[in-house]
Amino acid sequence: MIFLLAIRNIIRNKKNSIIIMLLIGVITALFFIGNSIFTRSNSGLRQSYVDNLTGDIIIEKRTDVTMNLFGANTPIIEDFFSIPVLSSYNNIAEKLKDFPEIQAYTSQVSVQCYMDVYDSRSAALLCGVDAATYFDLFPGIKLIEGQYLKPGEYGAMITQGRAGEIEKRSGKKLEIGTPLLFTSAGELGFRIREVPLTGIFSYTAKGRFMDEIIIIDVQTARALAKIQVATSDVKTGAEQLSLLDNTLSIDDIFNNEIPAQDTPLESEITLESALDYFFDNDKNSGGSDDFSSGGDWNFIILKLKNSASSGRVIKELNTMLKPFDALALNWRFAAGGSAILLLLLQALFNAGAAFVGLAGIIAIINIMLIAVFRRTREIGSLRAMGASNFYIRTLILCENSIAGILAGITGILAGIIILYTVNSLNIPIHNELIAGLLGGDILKIDFSPVTIILSFAAALVLSVLASIYPIETAVKIQPVDAIRN
Repeated sequence: MIFLLAIRNIIRNKKNSIIIMLLIGVITALFFIGNSIFTRSNSGLRQSYVDNLTGDIIIEKRTDVTMNLFGANTPIIEDFFSIPVLSSYNNIAEKLKDFPEIQAYTSQVSVQCYMDVYDSRSAALLCGVDAATYFDLFPGIKLIEGQYLKPGEYGAMITQGRAGEIEKRSGKKLEIGTPLLFTSAGELGFRIREVPLTGIFSYTAKGRFMDEIIIIDVQTARALAKIQVATSDVKTGAEQLSLLDNTLSIDDIFNNEIPAQDTPLESEITLESALDYFFDNDKNSGGSDDFSSGGDWNFIILKLKNSASSGRVIKELNTMLKPFDALALNWRFAAGGSAILLLLLQALFNAGAAFVGLAGIIAIINIMLIAVFRRTREIGSLRAMGASNFYIRTLILCENSIAGILAGITGILAGIIILYTVNSLNIPIHNELIAGLLGGDILKIDFSPVTIILSFAAALVLSVLASIYPIETAVKIQPVDAIRN
């Protein structure tokens, strides 16, 4: 009975009802379209990073600030933090076997440095990788020329975009085998390493940030990052142990005579020969096994099975990692600035939508108050016939809820039509940042059932909140007011 009466009242007051429904519908459509864009951006960005760079979860050493794959996630103090190593890497890697949700994992050392080639210098983000497992984890890495890095091999792979920029600046085409010089700076000076170009590749993810990334052998990355590789294979002889004798004096330690070398130098010492000597010593100081089987790493990157919940796995991992002073984070923290910025932008958009909704509520309240005052005779007559406050409240709330439901459905349908229209136009995206966020060069905006449900709920909540004050005004109308009118 109340429902039919509410429908009749909506039809009788169609002018006010249409205005109210229009306001709610427009706000709902804006909310739906905006969150569909952000949902698409989050989905595209997540897919790009998970398939190309971050995996689903990373494990890093616990610090005062969270670290992304190339530095701190706090921009203001980023320069004051260096990426720490996972000192308990071997123990953590052993524990990962107890998690059936983990499909595969790899390890990485990260370095920020400069690359010189053909008299052209540019900033570079180095991924020192475990070549045996890294490329299987990231299907978004596509080889264009040359070959993938091999375990124990010295070399570097650069993106097709960076290769094109170098050719444009220098006028020379990069060839496989071209020496690349990397320089990193620290408190104790500079570190310089030279390795050959082994491959040119591309990421399925777009953006200038991805072109800054260089995949390099972990031996060179550790040298540039000044990471010392721990080993238990050192053999100590009697001569070395004798130095620990506390009966020896300093004179006893240094009193051995070193015979002079009579062999003449085969060639004069030059800067190039010195660099070659020390660089070759670095290469020969340990086999490939010394660097790839244990050692020190900055991150462990995990890929989960499709059915696994990353939130639950992260919670279980962090419980396991507490004794090792390590922390598990999702892909968004691993990606850093752009992914976190997108989340903040969505929060700001929804905050803006909330302010727009508040303005809409105020406008709807004013319209409904006018409608209530115009219905004083009707409401007063109902009160005279014995209608309770509950009945009056239910009647008006039912009217506004029906209006909100119809407006919400209309707003969502309008949003869907707009999105389908935009998608059918195949609008190209020329901005690399936007293309990276939306996961493609063509503007395609999808919507999810969750967005539809949230938009519908927003329309219903908006209509209910706008009804509270007019309802309380209506229940104060007395039968005598109906007689006076």
